[in-house]
Amino acid sequence: MKKIAFALEKFSRYAGGAESYAVSLATTLIENGWEVHFFGESWDGEPKEAHFHEIHIPRFLPSWIKMLLFAWKHKKMTEKQHYDVVMGFGNTIYMNVYQSHGGVHQLSTARKVYAENNVLRRIAKRIIILLSIKQWARAWIEAAPFRLNPRPRIVAIAHMIKKDMGSFFHTNPDEIKIIYNGVDTKRYNISLRQRMRGHLRDQWGISKNDIVFLFVSYDLKKKGIEPLVEASAKLKGIGNKNFKVIVAGGSPYRSLVKLIDRLGLQDTFIFAGRVKSIDEFYANSDVFVLPTYYDACSLVVIEAMASGIPSITTISNGASGIIADGKNGYILSHPPDPSDLADKMNLLMDNEKRQRMSEEASRTGQEYSAERNHREMMRVLDEVATR
Repeated sequence: MKKIAFALEKFSRYAGGAESYAVSLATTLIENGWEVHFFGESWDGEPKEAHFHEIHIPRFLPSWIKMLLFAWKHKKMTEKQHYDVVMGFGNTIYMNVYQSHGGVHQLSTARKVYAENNVLRRIAKRIIILLSIKQWARAWIEAAPFRLNPRPRIVAIAHMIKKDMGSFFHTNPDEIKIIYNGVDTKRYNISLRQRMRGHLRDQWGISKNDIVFLFVSYDLKKKGIEPLVEASAKLKGIGNKNFKVIVAGGSPYRSLVKLIDRLGLQDTFIFAGRVKSIDEFYANSDVFVLPTYYDACSLVVIEAMASGIPSITTISNGASGIIADGKNGYILSHPPDPSDLADKMNLLMDNEKRQRMSEEASRTGQEYSAERNHREMMRVLDEVATR
């Protein structure tokens, strides 16, 4: 029986990103005869066949010390046992497979700074980042896979991440394998619209002729809510009135409310807050918009496309790698330009064009299933274990 050790602070099916992905991949590995070990600070008990090894980190310590201590303890603990594969997701310095779900952190941080419109505040943030011990500690840990000899097998979750890793860590691109994120295509598909469309639109007071643009995030500012607000004002300015923007996840902050009020968009934006299930939101929407400043590979973009919703996002979202610009969605530059976004939204106000792109989006999204992702990852893990 092959043994694999995953390293991550938290393992939970109900969390996001790497936390839920690790649990999902572990479940598939167990079904295929692997023995799975979790090394972390917490675990929600799934899958029950996994073996959990707690890495205790005192809470009172500064965050940068916690990061270094976690990486060091994990290394010491895993060295005591034999594992065919030791897989790290970021906060580790000992592994033979590396898959980052956050991309290159320093590039992520640099791009997210653009979410701050005020130039002086942007400069101040850059100075704070430069002086942050936490940032330097994270950078040292993140570079570990690229200085280890022999080098671990490196997996990028998008073409953008491969490019970023190659340029930032001066790595031969041939050493990095791309395996895109995957979604549950049995859950996210065009049948959602047939089964669930109507009730939410009635609840929101949206007519059948209104076009619904959907934005999903808990971190509204860094995912580009302000360019979306400005773009919506421009869209109204050229005569488009029959559209709404639904925001699922985060709550509006004070300056955002002021911006919406100043642009007269109070009746255009609907903030749904936290949602237990996003399925019904996809079913009742027509276009997905995420003008993010940085995303390693946004799952919501792939989910929306698999559900038959054309998506608009930026080149700084790894998920843009599955978008054929103008065919199944649109790709914006970074930082997102509200005028460009308004133009793309305007194009998708056309019913015939939107329907055509919806069909293409569905075909593309269905190709990126979780099953496909796990199948490709197991090939990599098998190769490493055999080697």
